[in-house]
Amino acid sequence: MKVWTLVGAGALLVTLAGPALAKDARCFSTDDGEYPCQFETLDKSGSFEISAPGKPSFQLLIEDGTATAGAVFEPGGRMVWLPGNYERSGKDPACWVSADTDTEICAW
Repeated sequence: MKVWTLVGAGALLVTLAGPALAKDARCFSTDDGEYPCQFETLDKSGSFEISAPGKPSFQLLIEDGTATAGAVFEPGGRMVWLPGNYERSGKDPACWVSADTDTEICAW
């Protein structure tokens, strides 16, 4: 009986520790405009990833209110880190803007 309890507890732990589920969202990037996408939270600091068929996938890694951003431009491609840091937009808190490149990435 104890063995089955341990197996069940282990299975529950694996299930709870699994990746976060992506949610339907609307996204925007300066180069791609607005489009339907999938939004996935990556950690407690607010880091996230957005993806959509035919569009680059973006990751924003947020630390102390500033983000670094990376993109995968083709399926199976490698992550390319985008220049500069991204700050939360004063006009729309769902958007992050790079002062270095004037590019914007948003997810609602």
